Amino acid sequence: MKYKLGDFVRFVDEKMEGFVTRIIDDQMIGVTGEDDFEIPVLASKVTTVHGYEPAGTAKSNTAVDEPAITGEFQTKGVYIAVVSDPKANSVVHFYLINDTSFQLLTILTTEKQNHFKGEYIGIIAPKSSTKIYSAQLADLQLWPKFNFSLLFYTTQNVEPPVPLVFTEKFKAKDFSGDKKQVPILNQPGWLTQLDEPDVLIDAQKLKESFFKTPKEKAAVEKPGAEIDLHIEKLRNDYQFLSSIEILDVQLAHFHKTLDAAIVHQLPEIIFIHGAGNGTLRHEIHKILSKHKKIQTFMDARKEKFGYGATKVILK
Repeated sequence: MKYKLGDFVRFVDEKMEGFVTRIIDDQMIGVTGEDDFEIPVLASKVTTVHGYEPAGTAKSNTAVDEPAITGEFQTKGVYIAVVSDPKANSVVHFYLINDTSFQLLTILTTEKQNHFKGEYIGIIAPKSSTKIYSAQLADLQLWPKFNFSLLFYTTQNVEPPVPLVFTEKFKAKDFSGDKKQVPILNQPGWLTQLDEPDVLIDAQKLKESFFKTPKEKAAVEKPGAEIDLHIEKLRNDYQFLSSIEILDVQLAHFHKTLDAAIVHQLPEIIFIHGAGNGTLRHEIHKILSKHKKIQTFMDARKEKFGYGATKVILK
């Protein structure tokens, strides 16, 4: 397959163009145009349109002349950044960010069902970035395992770190947090540091933390009168979660909020769980029926919530 995710292509037989957003098989690809609809098409029926290149894709496969080091030699700052394609939002690109003063010999191999594939090899210059992989974000559960091997090189009188080997099988939780500003690229994205700085433990502060008075410890936040348990209110990455994972997240938030209501001695609290298939409502009612701190519970204001909320009266 000569095309890659994110390539800009034009249809041979029609006046259409768009970005490759899916590799279906060796013969077929998916192309998404300006209308955001993905069209399956034979790879032989499109041609590459040269000129479009996402920011940060400059790469070097041979040793490069090191720039003169001004200031302190940076030994830490190797990241994997996952950034959305600016033209095809369903596609994400993986960048190796080298924010150190070393040159990095980088190898990426993917592994899926005991099948290994070399995806990238090259030398990444100091203070630069290179795109090394692309994928459909919606296919997260189908992504392979990523195996990175990195060697550090410099002509300066600096001891290089030991070779870095990093293996990662990305999960939905890796994309649940807010995006951060990616070094070098200066774009928002999800960031993972491969060479985490060594953690220094302050023995005195550690000792003091064991002797904090109750007033010094973080207080339990007082919950509101109505708690919405719909998953889109709790997680930004809910579309990547299975139904079992969604239920676990909702019940964990329910337990946490119910405990907080008891701590603050609230007389009552309403949990909005929705009607749906009734699974979450059933689990909540089962927990409440056995809870020693619950006086009673009932459907909350049917004219407002229908059967989608439960009112809990606390003892």
